[in-house]
Amino acid sequence: MGTTSERPPTAVAHDAAPGGLSISETDIERLSSAPPTLGSLPVGARLVLRCRADWRAATVAASEPERVVLNVASPTGHTYRVRRPSDSPLALDGGVPVLGEGCWRVGLARYDVRW
Repeated sequence: MGTTSERPPTAVAHDAAPGGLSISETDIERLSSAPPTLGSLPVGARLVLRCRADWRAATVAASEPERVVLNVASPTGHTYRVRRPSDSPLALDGGVPVLGEGCWRVGLARYDVRW
């Protein structure tokens, strides 16, 4: 007699999201009712940020009630920090959060491709 690692079909959780993450009803209501803001992203989340001349990749470094600190990747290989209000509205392009207005795919910064 061998053991099996498969679950019977009746043991599948009904509240599990694709990928095995469970989502509560309050999380679903919060995500569907309110437009996403910068403050709703967790620390470590990645997004696309509108800068003066182009669009750049950024990561949430710290989150406070009134502001969010972002690490921004520079095309030269350096990073710098910017602070934005936590209530800044985000647009979602598929699964990519975008902070700013315009077409980001055309103006995305060209990063050093040697690495």
